[in-house]
Amino acid sequence: MRHHWSRYAANGTVVGMTSNPARHSGTVQLTGTAHRLSTALGPSDPSFAMRFTSTPRGARLARRLAAVRLDAWGIPYGTTPHDAVVLIVDELATNAVVHGRVPGRDFEFRLHLAARAVTVRVEVGDTRGERVPPRPGAVRSAGLAESGRGLVLVERLAARWGWHPRAEGPGKTVWAEYALPHWVTETQEGGTERARGTAAPAGAEAPAGAEGGAVGDL
Repeated sequence: MRHHWSRYAANGTVVGMTSNPARHSGTVQLTGTAHRLSTALGPSDPSFAMRFTSTPRGARLARRLAAVRLDAWGIPYGTTPHDAVVLIVDELATNAVVHGRVPGRDFEFRLHLAARAVTVRVEVGDTRGERVPPRPGAVRSAGLAESGRGLVLVERLAARWGWHPRAEGPGKTVWAEYALPHWVTETQEGGTERARGTAAPAGAEAPAGAEGGAVGDL
C-alpha cells in the first residue's frame, strides 16, 4: 500500500514525519514522482535538497523534512533557531506554491548548514520567472496583500535574504540566511550534548534584519 505522502516527495526514508520523530518507533518509506537532488541523506550531511510537487501538501512536506534535518544537524526541536528556520521554510515554500506555481512543474528546496554552523541557508526555487519578490528592505512598503505578507516575516527572522534567476532554467530562487546564536555554534564545534528540547539562552538570538541586494550569490 502506498503511503499517502508518496505523491509529494522523492524516494527516501524519513524518520518522524510529524513535529517530533521521537514519537514514532519506525520509519516511513516515501516513493513517488518527485526527484531527489541530493546524492546522500546521512544525518551528518551539511546540505539537503529535494523537489516537491507545487501543492500545499508538497509545501508542508518540505517544512517537515526541514525540521527533521535541522534536528539531525544538532539544532533541536523546540529551540528558537529550529522554529525560526522551519518558519522561513514554510513561508518560502508556500510562496512558491501560491505565487510561483506553473502547472506540471515542481518547486526545488535546498537547506544548507554553513561552514562551522554559522548560518542556515534556505533556498526555494520555482519556474515562474515573471513574478518576483520586492527587493529586500522594501517588503514593508510594497503594499503586500494578506497572502504575500510572509516575506515580511522572513525579513524579520533572516539575517539577509534575496533572490536570483534559476541557473537550471526559467524561474527564480528565493533564499534566506538565518544566523545561528553562539550556543548552537559552540555545541556544533565542541561536539557536546545537543540539549534536545531546550530553549535558546536569553539574549543568545542574533538580531533580526535584512542585508544584501535583490540578487544573492550562491
